[in-house]
Amino acid sequence: MAQKSWQLTRRTFLRGSGVALSLPLLNGMADAADAQQLPRRFCSAYFPFGVSLPPAKHEDAEWNWFPEGAGRDYRFRNVLKPLESLKNQLTVMGGISHLNGHKMGGHDTGDIFLTGARFDGSHFGNSISLDQYAALQFGDQTRFPSLVMSSDGGVGEPTRSTTISFSREGRPVPALSSPRQIFDRLFGAGDDDTAAERIRLVNSGSVLDLVLEHSRSLKNRLGRHDQQKMAEYLASVREIEQRVERSQRWLDIPKPEVAEDAVNVEVSQDAPREYIQSMYDLMYLAFQTDSTRVATYMIGQVAGATTIANAFPACIGLQGNWHGLAHGAGKKGGYERLGRFDQFLTEQFAYFLNKLATTSEADGSLLDRTIVFYGSSNSRTHNNRNYPLLLAGGGDLGLKHGQYLRYKDDLPLSNLFVTILDRLGVPVGQFADSTGELSDVT
Repeated sequence: MAQKSWQLTRRTFLRGSGVALSLPLLNGMADAADAQQLPRRFCSAYFPFGVSLPPAKHEDAEWNWFPEGAGRDYRFRNVLKPLESLKNQLTVMGGISHLNGHKMGGHDTGDIFLTGARFDGSHFGNSISLDQYAALQFGDQTRFPSLVMSSDGGVGEPTRSTTISFSREGRPVPALSSPRQIFDRLFGAGDDDTAAERIRLVNSGSVLDLVLEHSRSLKNRLGRHDQQKMAEYLASVREIEQRVERSQRWLDIPKPEVAEDAVNVEVSQDAPREYIQSMYDLMYLAFQTDSTRVATYMIGQVAGATTIANAFPACIGLQGNWHGLAHGAGKKGGYERLGRFDQFLTEQFAYFLNKLATTSEADGSLLDRTIVFYGSSNSRTHNNRNYPLLLAGGGDLGLKHGQYLRYKDDLPLSNLFVTILDRLGVPVGQFADSTGELSDVT
């Protein structure tokens, strides 16, 4: 089909004085983008320790995380009320969990939140996470295949990771925790000497070529166990090689110009409300500028007293740490105290969803083409069943919302992952222990 005179391609650039800046997605790009497809995006936010779940007739029943009712006939209780205006753009889920996590320790399941992997005994062999699987399929279309963030940063330790993203080999993908560092990576000028950077990348490629060439002659001299270790090593080398190639492709394309005051880059975890909002702002800006289409944020890790986020409840006047708050839920006033902090987290999540929902993209919004997955791998602390989960956005990708799906039996969370991948244009026969798709959301 011929392109009309007023239509623009998604990769149209403004050029002048040797500078090329990519345009945001304009309405005039809508029809032209049909041929090359508008972006499909995925992000996930995770929190530890479960939620407030008082019994139905308890005096604090209104602080139960899950809504009252079911299907389309339900109402939010106190915790999820900040999402009221977004009710038709999200789905609440209960009765879903990773079956492989049922026998794991209560503080170990954060590692498998997006993988669904099975850990046997002392073997902590994880698998690829949902976000990284998607990034492998379409991450080469953006400067950054994915954005991995957490409040604690780094990778942590096995079953107590400080990231929810894992590579195809099941290795933790290091998370960034500094808003300043993340902003500079996404939008900073970086190395001013482009020629020097180009030489560095070329030299990196040359070194990798030599490593791969030497490995071929070495492989036949190794035993079977060492060959397996060599194969894992070479897989890592190939990933580095791919990153070098991708960096070379983007070297001549300027990063988007984003003013620093678009996000509070100087905030730290000492100001939890502002910090969490800044992390959400960075995900939003990364999507708005099409710097990446895949992002994760681990609000807190599950390692009890060692998580930086343990001190977050103090920002709304709650005494004690997050871990202790969760353990004290059954004590006098405990459900309300934990519920108030759950509500605080919901407010920040609603802040993020509203930014996506009120930002235009073609004839819809950023949220319409972004699948957002939010929740925890505990119901109550140490209980690895009945995850509190929210699925939002993706209306233009075929997801339907405005419902509370309450399953009576444990349904594999991986079934939802298969559905999400299908809506992202990455159909997969099986993911982890999935048994099919989750048709209730499509």
